Amino acid sequence: MSTTTQKHRDFVGEPMGDKSVTALSGIGEILGEKLAQQGFDKAYVVLGQFLLLKKDSEMFTEWLKDASGANSRQAGVCTQCLREWCDAFL
Repeated sequence: MSTTTQKHRDFVGEPMGDKSVTALSGIGEILGEKLAQQGFDKAYVVLGQFLLLKKDSEMFTEWLKDASGANSRQAGVCTQCLREWCDAFL
């Protein structure tokens, strides 16, 4: 049985395009708003941060927690989502 959500499967199953930051697994409206206020309004901008941190899960998770107030579970889910997207499309 898969532990990923439909949102996660939808995101990693197709090109990112111009999706909102809230399309990322683990990022709901509140966290999305906090990220958008800092210029991270699109999923691809958050992906850029993930890539700048050289896809380092620990560093990205810490950055996301600091930037959005995400808890460890939310940040971990988002990190996994981006990692799987990179594996599929990069």
